[in-house]
Amino acid sequence: MPARVSPLCASAAAWACPCSSNAEVSPRRRLRGGGIRPRFSGGSRVVTDTSPLVLVVNCGSSSLKFALFDLDRPSPLMSGLAEKLGSRDASIRIVFDGERSSTNLPGADHAKALAGLVAFLEGRGLLGRIRAVGHRVVHGGERFTHSVEITPEVVEGIEACAALAPLHNPANLIGIRAAREALPEARHVAVFDTAFHQTMPPSAYLYALPQRYRRELGVRRYGFHGTSHRFVAARTVEVLGLDPHDHGLIVVHLGNGASATAVRDGASVDTSMGLTPAEGLIMGTRCGDVDVGAVLYIARAEKLDIDGIDAMVNRESGLLGLSELSNDCRTLEQAARDGHAGAIEALEVFAHRVARTVGSLAMSLARLDAIVFTGGIGENSACVRAAVLTRLGLLGVELDEAANRAVPHGAVGIVSRSQHPVALVVPTDEERMIACDTATLVLDRPLAVPAVDHPIVARECARGSLQ
Repeated sequence: MPARVSPLCASAAAWACPCSSNAEVSPRRRLRGGGIRPRFSGGSRVVTDTSPLVLVVNCGSSSLKFALFDLDRPSPLMSGLAEKLGSRDASIRIVFDGERSSTNLPGADHAKALAGLVAFLEGRGLLGRIRAVGHRVVHGGERFTHSVEITPEVVEGIEACAALAPLHNPANLIGIRAAREALPEARHVAVFDTAFHQTMPPSAYLYALPQRYRRELGVRRYGFHGTSHRFVAARTVEVLGLDPHDHGLIVVHLGNGASATAVRDGASVDTSMGLTPAEGLIMGTRCGDVDVGAVLYIARAEKLDIDGIDAMVNRESGLLGLSELSNDCRTLEQAARDGHAGAIEALEVFAHRVARTVGSLAMSLARLDAIVFTGGIGENSACVRAAVLTRLGLLGVELDEAANRAVPHGAVGIVSRSQHPVALVVPTDEERMIACDTATLVLDRPLAVPAVDHPIVARECARGSLQ
């Protein structure tokens, strides 16, 4: 039977996808001893300000994302990404004060990439102003319920949680150790993805499994993307002029990883991810919620071992498995416009699961003021937002198709005609949230934040976008 094509998917204009560009790679020069000193294009302007700086480090298994914040400026002074670390294609890209620089770092590991970043900062007179470094840490277990200054005991705690996040915590620790060695005078802070969800009640975080597994192994629902959900929730309250102590939001973070969180009065009360990021929504290559019996059936039929099961549910499923084409939503939207049945079906199932999850999370709230889209897909895919919101009429949401299509990249935008709840786009900024925590915790001062033009207080304001 051919795949059903909904009117939304059948429209050639429905699946709009943003364009991407490849960064230019510049030359490099060698150091004595065979090391590589990055040579960045884009000039070498020295900054003469003296206000303190906070460096944010987000260390993945083969990447190092970073941003530099001046406490007195609302926008980051610098941001960048070192990627494909450990391979001959390793490179680093930096945007500094509006200027783009890039270089190859063949074979570089995290420590060498960080050394290249330090050299860049030193050459521009910035290194001595860094007073604190904030580190993203994926899993804090039940031990870490808020951001903490890094001590040897904290490092031990992060190591103890590595069994719960074997692909992430070890990489986070690499970044912590490399940064502490490179910047020994700075104070270092760990900001945990799981911490925001530690306010969930037992009814939301317990699994219906023998409780000895929770006591002995820590098996329970933790949730992830907490730093993103926390930033977006706070930003939404500010933008909509809501009472910080009396509101209800559902934040939907859609990217290659995807999750949704019910936020009541600023606290997470339920979320879609669980013990690991594999639970919940369909993602790029993760299956999301699936009958464990189906996994067991496939494992027996295919004679899969634990590693084979892990590969299936985390790297071979999701949008990739459904479409048999790609895990990239942009590719699938283009293919759907071209009539690819697998792409259409994958996007339909994805939107259905998101809408179903939003509906179930609404049950956890005393009121629903807003449904908020964020993340790479949530911010940039008008067609995915439309496909989700058209399924949520029962909650009182009415899509504004023109406004949904018109949200500028990187801007806050209202995408619904309904006022209660409002549906809107709020770009996430995890690096800023980490910098805010770091500055508040160890420097005892806030970070400057971009101003909101005005809160939405009347229907006429709920049009277009807010910068």
